[in-house]
Amino acid sequence: MDQGNNSEEDSLGPSEDDSLPRLPPGLSDSEAMVMLWQLRAQRRQASPTLPDTVSRLTAPDGSLVYLVGTAHFSDSSKKDVATTIRAVQPDVVVVELCQYRVSMLKMDEKTLLREAKDINLEKVQQAIRQNGVMSGLMQILLLKVSAHITEQLGMAPGGEFREAFKEASRVPFCKFHLGDRPIPVTFKRAIAALSLWQKARLAWGLCFLSDPISKEDVEKCKQKDLLEQTMSEMIGEFPALHRTIVAERDVYLTHTLRHAARCVEAPPNAQKVPAVVVGVVGMGHVPGIERNWDKQLNIKEIMSVAPPSRFSWVLRTVLKGTVLGILGYACYRAGGGVGRAVLSMPAVQSLLGGSRPPPA
Repeated sequence: MDQGNNSEEDSLGPSEDDSLPRLPPGLSDSEAMVMLWQLRAQRRQASPTLPDTVSRLTAPDGSLVYLVGTAHFSDSSKKDVATTIRAVQPDVVVVELCQYRVSMLKMDEKTLLREAKDINLEKVQQAIRQNGVMSGLMQILLLKVSAHITEQLGMAPGGEFREAFKEASRVPFCKFHLGDRPIPVTFKRAIAALSLWQKARLAWGLCFLSDPISKEDVEKCKQKDLLEQTMSEMIGEFPALHRTIVAERDVYLTHTLRHAARCVEAPPNAQKVPAVVVGVVGMGHVPGIERNWDKQLNIKEIMSVAPPSRFSWVLRTVLKGTVLGILGYACYRAGGGVGRAVLSMPAVQSLLGGSRPPPA
């Protein structure tokens, strides 16, 4: 089943909250469901006045999607999300997160800064094991970039997603879906699309990111004209990166929003009625989702990951050769018995394995 649609890992149901009414005692389950459904219908505004950052899309069955375009470090975006969810009382809220970034819902400034400052060899090795050499290093670099922005602005990314999760829990029967493509797939496809020189330039830029960022700069990202200008500059420098990180995810987010915008069953007779969905995505994804809304989408194509490149294999081989050279010298100095004992260790055996080059 597609990530972000209906799996238990990706969909979180409504939770207890003070904003939900206390139902009269003695109600049956079916009576309670009808009462809560009617309450939500009363709260739902037929013609809501919504922020300028909200776009409305319509599915063939009449279901509505309210797409909230946000800036990821923005107090204003949090207010836009809360206003929209309270006004339309959705059946489903979809956010631009995947299961690998669900921790964003609990992340604050202190946690993000601590994670970024506590980048050690073990974390780097874990990232490389999970995502490959280049993708793993890129993940570490992007964590440092997020920490830099957090330190500059005094706020952690993803506040609009945390706000969406909180507001969704206050709406009866509202489901919470993770709608983004898994980040390891995005990283691997992005790295595979770049040349060696582009990878070096990108890594260099991320390593030495130190320009000051103001809250005014972040709020400007919500203006579509400025966003398109910034995007055009990035396309000119890294067109392949834009395709994998932005355009392909536009397609995936459109797919998950369509899947969420299916008719729902209304109590008590399970009659099918159009759904109301709120999607919370970065403003940069809004134009692409709008363009893709009525198109046929090829999800399998953007979920495929190419095998490791010859460059990645060479890099891993060089690293392994260096480590083995050090081990060999240590074994020589320590004597044959110690050398055989070291070489028989599981960690060393694992290091010696997997050295076959990828097919040309």
